[in-house]
Amino acid sequence: MDVNTKKPTTSFWVISGVAFVWNLLGVMAYLAQAYMTEETLNSLPEAEQAIYQNVPIWATASFAFAVWGGALGCLLLLLRKNWAKAVLFISFLGIIIQMIYNVFLSKSLEVYGPGGLVMPILVVFIGAYLVWYSRKAETNGWLS
Repeated sequence: MDVNTKKPTTSFWVISGVAFVWNLLGVMAYLAQAYMTEETLNSLPEAEQAIYQNVPIWATASFAFAVWGGALGCLLLLLRKNWAKAVLFISFLGIIIQMIYNVFLSKSLEVYGPGGLVMPILVVFIGAYLVWYSRKAETNGWLS
């Protein structure tokens, strides 16, 4: 039997679908940040304004790779395409680079406090899980 003809489980569809929606929310967050108006920026507290105004281009690019790659990777999972693994891995690299900047190089922890670590940890965990899950999907013969 061809390993690429196995029918995925219901959990595959649920996980892939929820992950796709999660990544679409990330795309929306990216677009909101990338296209933030001056008016919106000025409505933020000064400390937050400084964070948004000083983001280097490489951190913004890694954010884009993370969210657009995650959305595309999850769409490829839903389409049962083997490329999902590589795209989700590239997305995960974007997540790591973005979070290194957000957690260690920006002043976000000074502004948001320890609670500001919750979302970065969650994002890294979900990104790593999706890389692992896409490999599992290939092993189970769900991707072609």
